[in-house]
Amino acid sequence: MTSVTQRIAQIKQPYGGYLKPKDFNEILLDDGVELYPEENINAGLVGTAVDYLTRYAMGTPAAQAFDISLRGASIIGEREDADFLLSRVRGLDDLSIRSACKLVGYDVCTRVGIIGYKNADEIHADEKTIFNIRTMVNRSLAFFEQYGPIIKEGFTFELGYTPTVTSGDGDFLTEDTLWDFKVSKNKPTTGHTLQLLMYYILGIRSMRREFHDIKKLGIYNPRFNKAYLREISKIDSSVIKVVASDVVGV
Repeated sequence: MTSVTQRIAQIKQPYGGYLKPKDFNEILLDDGVELYPEENINAGLVGTAVDYLTRYAMGTPAAQAFDISLRGASIIGEREDADFLLSRVRGLDDLSIRSACKLVGYDVCTRVGIIGYKNADEIHADEKTIFNIRTMVNRSLAFFEQYGPIIKEGFTFELGYTPTVTSGDGDFLTEDTLWDFKVSKNKPTTGHTLQLLMYYILGIRSMRREFHDIKKLGIYNPRFNKAYLREISKIDSSVIKVVASDVVGV
């Protein structure tokens, strides 16, 4: 069983990457708000909390938005605790955000296994972290108001997976763009851009009609409040073929 991100870690990309980050068009969405430079919980937890809270704020039922977290809690026999935390997620108030940060601590049990699990009771987001998360969710909502509407979120690629890549889930589809959601403190990397291209290839293989309407690949980072876009028509077809055969295993 190999996920998209695990597969990326296994391979050596050519110099500059299969899909060069510098070739993406960078777009700044300036809201005039500055984030605090430091947060007191793991950056991965912050990113996941922003992702799931954004989905919830856009109308996705809480249990669906935090599904991976709930499944992780079930794996270690703490589903009742997770359900209680979920019941406290009601918006973007302090209690909702603190509860969401604890809840996403269970994600690792689903994605990696219990070896990486840290007790959710030990996750205590402070005021600065809560402010940052709230700001990034609000930025994300404003972003999708401008670039949406979203036609699909939290999707998988049934019928698209291969013996080489057996799992992986995308973030958002708008009418003509496949978006990946990153809350990294760094600019897009070759791993991020390859992940997007792999999602696109898996989506086309899955035979879902909406993927055949995709014309652009995009990354949105609410930490920087920046979008990064690349038109698929400008990607050399030989690159797509090589990634499909050598990386995805088509």
